[in-house]
Amino acid sequence: MSAATIDDARAALLGHFGYHDFRPGQSEVVSAILAGRDALAVMPTGAGKSVCYQVPAAVLGGLTLVISPLIALMGDQVRALKEAGIRGSYLNSTLNARQQSIVMQRALDGWYDIMYVAPERLGDYRFRQFISQAKVPLLAIDEAHCVSQWGQDFRPAYRDIADFVGSLPARPVVAALTATATERVRDDITDLLGLSDPLVEVSGFDRPNLFLGTAELSRREKDAWLAGYVRHHDDASGIVYIESRKGVERVASDLADRGVDVVRYHAGLSIEERSSARMRFVADDVRVMVATTAFGMGIDKPNVRWVVNMGLPLSLEEYYQQAGRAGRDGGPAECWLLWNRGDLRTCRFLIDHAEPAEGVTADEARAALRNRGHLLDGMLAYAEDEDCLRRHILAYFGEDLDDVPETCDNCSCCTDTETGVLERTDVRRRPTARKVDRTRVAAAAAETPEASETFDRLRALRKRLASEAGVPPYVVFSDATLHAMAAAAPTTADELLQVSGVGPIKLERYGDAFLAELAR
Repeated sequence: MSAATIDDARAALLGHFGYHDFRPGQSEVVSAILAGRDALAVMPTGAGKSVCYQVPAAVLGGLTLVISPLIALMGDQVRALKEAGIRGSYLNSTLNARQQSIVMQRALDGWYDIMYVAPERLGDYRFRQFISQAKVPLLAIDEAHCVSQWGQDFRPAYRDIADFVGSLPARPVVAALTATATERVRDDITDLLGLSDPLVEVSGFDRPNLFLGTAELSRREKDAWLAGYVRHHDDASGIVYIESRKGVERVASDLADRGVDVVRYHAGLSIEERSSARMRFVADDVRVMVATTAFGMGIDKPNVRWVVNMGLPLSLEEYYQQAGRAGRDGGPAECWLLWNRGDLRTCRFLIDHAEPAEGVTADEARAALRNRGHLLDGMLAYAEDEDCLRRHILAYFGEDLDDVPETCDNCSCCTDTETGVLERTDVRRRPTARKVDRTRVAAAAAETPEASETFDRLRALRKRLASEAGVPPYVVFSDATLHAMAAAAPTTADELLQVSGVGPIKLERYGDAFLAELAR
């Protein structure tokens, strides 16, 4: 293990990402990794799990290996790392055999700090030969809940990770990361991944910047509610989740007919169509994505301001991951669940007709079927709850509620929100309803008209620079950083460096352009 210290990690955090210190939970996990200890990090979406392995990768030396199921997003992740000055790579089926050989040889030659692979890659003979020659100080396992049949995304290939680790010439530190895991799933992660005396960091499941809402509506009422909601949020990015492909096509067509800039995403579309839709949404070229759950984990777009589910997900874990796509920058966002009893029939049909995962025994398949039924019961309990939705979620994931208020003033059960009145689709709430961590998000602060106008100009500049660089706008700077720039109005490079999210690498790359725009 490298002699890198937490101070080295903080310097890397500032240099590569522009942040002066870690968020709660991050420093504990990074410190454990640097000390050579395994770790299990359970952090809500938007809490910065990836920093827990990306920063160590920058200071440890060798090749950090990241196991992730998100093949479609690996290219985006590597491009974002490159913008931050970290040398990233990936191996997946989008590369042909020759390209894969080049990437592996370059990795052995020391070109990369970090490499992303899917869990299925671990069984490939060529990959095994390659990795046995590489120095791997850290193995990070993203979406680690996929190892457990009690979780919502069981993936049998995750069960092979422990054997893979044991086959390496030298055992690396192993860090498992997930956003949603009950205590039972956390125990499975530790046991099935073979974690050795891990630091277990559960930083909490609360997302105080998210307004949580539910409404029991017929399909026609859902469509009317959504149309009004989108109309009244015409300056914000949002995601509409629908269970079926047919539903995605219907709702996307309806919104498009109403003049909404919308794209759709489901498994029935070609790879090219799905890729184009995702890129247009992430690049802020369109503001509304209508999708099945195929558009789910790992979407890093931080400025999604709302997520609407047009039916019951199969579990509360699944729902909270989808809702968690909103407000990843810490700014205020809304998450709505629109459901009815007909959704239950659809969910039960999907559960009863799901194909058992490859490699599981008949007993395991029956246990998994029973578990999916229990998970659906938990989802229904949330939808029907008339008390605080935030407390419901925290209790579900096992958090101590002693210090949690009986009412959160930021969910549809704790405010005067009238979701059942279709004429009131604007869903306005009392000004006190939102509780936002304002120390983290400059965007949540009150803005002067001048600062708001400056933000719009900075956002336009960011869009142009991102297009030129071939990266999503948020990779250049987040909305929170642009708001902070607009509020602080720095005039020199040193002043710009004091803005959270601006580090030396981004300053060198984009500083002159943003200072010139601010000077206007």
